[in-house]
Order: sequence, then structure tokens, then C-alpha cells
Amino acid sequence: MSKYAFLVPTLDEAKTDVAVENLQKALDILNDLALTLKHAHWNVTGQNFIAVHELLDPEIDSVRDAVDEIAERIAALGGAPNGLSTQTQKSASQLLPEYPLKGRANTIEHLKAVDAQYTAVNEILRTAIEKLDDADLVSSNILQDALGNLEAFQWKVRSHLV
Repeated sequence: MSKYAFLVPTLDEAKTDVAVENLQKALDILNDLALTLKHAHWNVTGQNFIAVHELLDPEIDSVRDAVDEIAERIAALGGAPNGLSTQTQKSASQLLPEYPLKGRANTIEHLKAVDAQYTAVNEILRTAIEKLDDADLVSSNILQDALGNLEAFQWKVRSHLV
């Protein structure tokens, strides 16, 4: 008996395992990233405050949209997406560096920390995409779209730092 509610036609259980595992990892790190970005949004100060403060909200929305699409893909594969905070914290704390700024800091400090988070998240997503290319192209494409958006935002962050 399968551990999934159903299997997508043309995907066997082994390929579904790879897809669900990598999608759940992406779900965890992106949930964490959305919270981290909101933390930076609330705590950024100093020169260019309003520009950075307003830069972050649309990206938070974009990351949350990716989280929703990933969770729905897990469900479409017959899995059960876990979006609980305990799951996010447990998984993300093993995969991502801890965000170094616990409170208010200037725009440059927060942007440097956000840039580092994006580098870590994007590396994990690239690895997941490589695994998904062999297991499930639909899931791979979802992560590719998310990664493209994250890389575009990281470019905007880095443009503030030059």
C-alpha cells in the first residue's frame, strides 16, 4: 500500500518520494524566508529606510505565493504538505544559516543579511531542481519559477549594496 493518497499517472512511488521530499524542503526554507523578510521589513532603519521597507513587501508576497504553489503541488502528488511552524523551524534551522540580526539595524546590515539568506536558499533550490529534473518535471518547473523570482529579487538587493 502506498503512503500517498494517490499517485499521479506516469509517476511511480520512488519518483513521487523524490518530488515530495524536495518540495517539502523548498516549502520549509521558503516559509522561513518569508518570515525572515518580514522581520527585516519591520526592523530596517536609517538611510534609504522607505525604499528598503517598501522593497521587501512585494517580495514577501511573492515568496508566500511560491510557498502556496509548492504546497499545492505536494497535495496534487498525493502527499500532505506540512506548513506548521515546528516543521519549518526544524528543517530550516538545519539547512539555512541563522539570520544574524535579531532586531533593528540599518538598511545595509539588513540587506547584507538578506543577501546571504538568498544565496543559501537559492543554492538549496538549485540542488532540488537538479534532483527533480529526473523525477518530476512539473515540480522542477515550479521550483525553477520560484528560483527565477528569488534571483531577480537578490539582484535588486545587491544593487543597493554596490
